[in-house]
This record gives sequence, structure tokens and C-alpha cells, in this order.
Amino acid sequence: MNNKQHEIPEELLASLLANYKKPDDLIGENGLLKQLTKRVVERALETEMTEHLGYGKHEAVTNSAGNMRNGKSRKTLKGEFGELSIEIPRDRHGSFEPQLIPKHQTRWAGFDDKILSLYARGMTGREIQSHLEEMYGTEVSPSLISSVTEAVADEVKAWQSRPLDAIYPIVYLDCIHVKVREGTVRVKAVYLAIGITMTGEKEGLGLWLAQTEGAKFWLQVVTELRNRGVQDIFIACVDGLKGFPEAIEAVFPHTTVQLCIVHMVRHSLNYVSWKRRPEIAADLKRIYQSATAEEAELRLGEFEAKWDDEYLPIGQSWRRNWPRLIPFFDYPPEIRKVIYTTNAIESVNMSLRKLTKNRGSFPSDDALLKLFYLALRNISKKWTMPIRDWKAALTRFTIQFEERIPQN
Repeated sequence: MNNKQHEIPEELLASLLANYKKPDDLIGENGLLKQLTKRVVERALETEMTEHLGYGKHEAVTNSAGNMRNGKSRKTLKGEFGELSIEIPRDRHGSFEPQLIPKHQTRWAGFDDKILSLYARGMTGREIQSHLEEMYGTEVSPSLISSVTEAVADEVKAWQSRPLDAIYPIVYLDCIHVKVREGTVRVKAVYLAIGITMTGEKEGLGLWLAQTEGAKFWLQVVTELRNRGVQDIFIACVDGLKGFPEAIEAVFPHTTVQLCIVHMVRHSLNYVSWKRRPEIAADLKRIYQSATAEEAELRLGEFEAKWDDEYLPIGQSWRRNWPRLIPFFDYPPEIRKVIYTTNAIESVNMSLRKLTKNRGSFPSDDALLKLFYLALRNISKKWTMPIRDWKAALTRFTIQFEERIPQN
């Protein structure tokens, strides 16, 4: 395309800015940009009418139906420029359908995006209303904000049911607890699944609000993943078990479940005073940074001998979950961290937790899922690169799971 045809002549710019002295002359309530927008839009609508009727303004009627111009109607548009009054031409037959500003439209399309952007950052309807009035000098009703955000509900459903890849080498599952008002305020668990694709990129797979605890809930989640096209997951990294292993083994019997080491350490340190935490954390690190699973078990024995008298629950917890803590030892040291932590999902959850702090509690489950979806959509725009050390990890996966990877 030749960009030259869209360039504005210097002489025209000089003429437009001849009386420019201060910013308000350009961007103020009655500034040049607003006046120019009005004139350009109205001229474009006149051009559309000429196209519709087949003859120009002040020219003889040439269309066979005898349709002609019939005055104008006035419409106030809301947008980033505030409010703008536009005169829209009418035809006698009422058949003119403007393309630039369709009938019933009272906002520029970009204005809805502004509302959603503010909503996705955790602002309440009242805060959005105040912000738009302050920034653009336009008053937006709570019902408008509600209708714009409600339109996202269908988008959430489409996203939650979209087809997924056949294989995800790693899937991370993590949980956030959020308050929802249902007569009384209840704390609910929202689970987020992020898959690592075969190219090493992160992908949000879904959001689930846990209505029940344990295996029944997880069976519903993993069955949904299967129904959406997932045929295999090599490793599922989770923050806790709560019925997940049984559910995933029922649907994806070859998947290895890896309990997140970082969560395990945090849970262990809950038993320990601040003063003793550095020492305990260092001894736990010796366990999971061992060269082999066998060495790690020796280090666990040393930990128990040293600390069981004071902190028996820590050793018991590691012993109880041991089969789920050691799968990462099957991999070379440089890619273990990719597997044994939910770091890929932790930063996402940190952003989501900030939003929940702003809100306190949510009026409904739908409002909660809507906000989390919009926030996740914003976050995922930054997921443009493979995760760290992915090439080494993929090489190992390709060798270890050769028979489970379709050959092109």
C-alpha cells in the first residue's frame, strides 16, 4: 500500500495550527481535534449518503426509487474525546444505514476497550465511572459499564471450551482463594491451569471454580481437558494433591504427578519460627538439590534425625508425599527447576491476587471468573517466548517419551 496517499500536506497542517497557542486549543473541550473529528465524521457520513442515493448533495435525484435526502438527526457519541455531537444525514425512505456510526451506536468501539481494560485491572464499576469522567469529561452510567463487561461472559465461555493441543509436556495447576458474597461471604478456590506447549510457550488452559473438594472436582477438570482435545500430559505439577492424582490417572493414566517443591517448602516452614527458618530451609534444600532420588532420601533421613524432636510434622509430610516429590530426579539438573516448581504460574497468580485485594469480595461467581479471564488475557499477551531451558527439556522429553509423541 502506498502510504503517501494518506499523508497530510504541510500547508494544511500549518493552516490548522495557525492559531495554536496552548494545549487546550488542540485537545480542550472546544479544541481543534474535537472540531476536526466532528467535521471529518460528518463529511464521511455525507459521502456514505451520496453512495447510498447515487447522487451528490444539491444534485438532481437520479435513483429510480425517487429516494432523497431528508434533513439530519443529531446523536451524541461518547469516546476518548469526551462527548461529541454529530449530525447524521437521513433519507426519505429511511433505508440509509451508516457504516461509520451504525444505528443505535452511542460509543466509539475503542471506548468499550477502555472500560474492559480498566475492569481487567481490578477497578470497580464506580471507580471506572469516576476515572472516565476525570480523564475524558464524559459521564458513563453504571448500566453501560455493566453491559460492556457482561458482554465478556460469552467470550469467557468460548475460551473455556475452545479446542486444545493434543500434547502438553507440562501442565501446572495452582489455586487462589477468593471471597464471594452469596448472602454471606464465602471463601472459594479458583484453580488455574497453564500448559507448556511443544514449542515451550505458556498457554492458559482454563479457570475452574471448585464447588466440591477432592477427586470428584478434579475428575471433572481433567475430563474437560480430554474432551477439548488433550490426548497426553507428560508431567502435571501441582501445589497440593487433594484427589488430583486419582483423577488424572483415571483419564491420563501415563501422566506423572509432581508435587511443587516450592509449595512443599513453604508449607514446612509454617511450623517454624522466623528465627529458625533459614536453617530449616537450608536443610530442606539439601534434600531437593541432591544428585539422585536415592541421595535425596538419605538427606531426608538426616533431616528427620536432626529435627523430628522439634518439628515432627515436617518430616512426616515429606515422607507421606515422597512418591510425588521425586519424579523430577529422572531429569538432568539443568531442567529440573522447569519441572519441580510452579514458577510459570506463580507470577500469574501474584497478579490475580493483587486484583482480589482491590475488590475485597466479588458479588458472584460469574463476576469473579469474568475478571480473572480479562486479567489472564492481558497477562498472556506477554507470553511470546519459550520458557527458560526449554530446548534441553524438549530434547529430554523427546527421548523419554518417544513413543507418545506423534511422528510427523
